[in-house]
Amino acid sequence: MKNIFFSVSILTALFLLESCNKSKESQLPPAAKNEALSVEKALEDHVKTAEKKKPSDFIPKGFVLFNEVEGDLNSDGRKDHVLIIKGTEKDKIVTDEYRGKLDRNRRGIIILFKTEDNSYKKIVENKNCFSSENEDGGVYYAPEMEVSINKNNLYVNYMHGRYGYWTYTFKFRKNDFQLIGYDASYGGPIVQNETSINFLTGKKQFKDNINKDEEDREEVFKETWSKIDVQKPVFLSEIKDFDELTF
Repeated sequence: MKNIFFSVSILTALFLLESCNKSKESQLPPAAKNEALSVEKALEDHVKTAEKKKPSDFIPKGFVLFNEVEGDLNSDGRKDHVLIIKGTEKDKIVTDEYRGKLDRNRRGIIILFKTEDNSYKKIVENKNCFSSENEDGGVYYAPEMEVSINKNNLYVNYMHGRYGYWTYTFKFRKNDFQLIGYDASYGGPIVQNETSINFLTGKKQFKDNINKDEEDREEVFKETWSKIDVQKPVFLSEIKDFDELTF
């Protein structure tokens, strides 16, 4: 009942502001005009935010929900939401000679933090950073992509069957999600090599299978460490295309 009364009060205030602005605008000094506009915008923003009570309310026009995961990303004990969204442009639906119709609209990500009043606050929105699930995988199928949450970290995982996997690890920092780790395994019938990078320490571990050319022998890895040059932090909101990330 309090929320209904508060919403009505806000709408009444907006109406009165709009009515009064027209008659009094010419009488107000510049500073007062700016202050009135700031109050009006704040009230409008509050109303827009109040309307978004469910995670699905944050899906932008022209997109649909592809996948959703829950978990605590900012250590406050509440379940935050990660939405994987997908475009709906008709010209991105193509016909493959062997696979028929394929939807190659790109996918994106929206991260919402759950607040104390059980509403949601949008932290990150990146609409097109992931390729579609129907890309051409060459002699093999295209890598499968999924997101997961564990110990307050966000993981973007790519799985490519027997050819291996690679994973990007993100941590909530500076009101965004910073890339803090990268792990990959490359193989075939057996594992060829493994890579692990810590972007916070600037250290890279590389494990090379010395028996990679002999499938019938046990995997034995030679481990080497090196330093990487971390010139600038990578944030999730700024990644244009995960397929172009190389380390």
